Amino acid sequence: MKALFALLKDYWGILRRPSLYYSLGFLTLGGFIAGIIFWGGFNTALELSNTEKFCISCHEMRDNVFVELKDTIHYTNRSGVRASCPDCHVPHEWTHKIARKMQASKEVWGKIFGTIDTRDKFLTLRRELAEHEWARLKANDSRECRNCHNFEFMDFTRQSKRASAMHSTSLANGEATCIDCHKGIAHKLPDMSGVKGW
Repeated sequence: MKALFALLKDYWGILRRPSLYYSLGFLTLGGFIAGIIFWGGFNTALELSNTEKFCISCHEMRDNVFVELKDTIHYTNRSGVRASCPDCHVPHEWTHKIARKMQASKEVWGKIFGTIDTRDKFLTLRRELAEHEWARLKANDSRECRNCHNFEFMDFTRQSKRASAMHSTSLANGEATCIDCHKGIAHKLPDMSGVKGW
């Protein structure tokens, strides 16, 4: 313990000692420039990992869920507005985005160890994976859905009677959120046998 204390004391002495070769101004400016470079590199990497191209670079995503997305209105429609993977699975706000990226590190772990590297493995875990995503969307009040679908601007007169009734009551009262009714809207539903209401 004394050896560790002595080592820390010596190290602290080095940190307190003025630099022999560089001025404080040079070190401060160097630290500022290094900070800008780090921040720029960090944001660049964050944005590059927030693209559809990055998402489907893994065959697990490209060959399973991305193929399904191509058959939905979120991929191709009359207006030409298309949702990409990050639009639905990554929050837009910076703090929420960072939290989601930290959660996604578990997905990298799964990639390394081949958790869903075959179609059969994916289908076996499909419901569990979907339930995690549904729970995330339920917990954040379907924040990613609301990036494009703003409840305040819905024209209930152009919706079906059922949709209009649900949107004007359950959603308006805060009793439900988008994902409660719209599971499987962009990807096929997993086997839902044994789930109440399906």
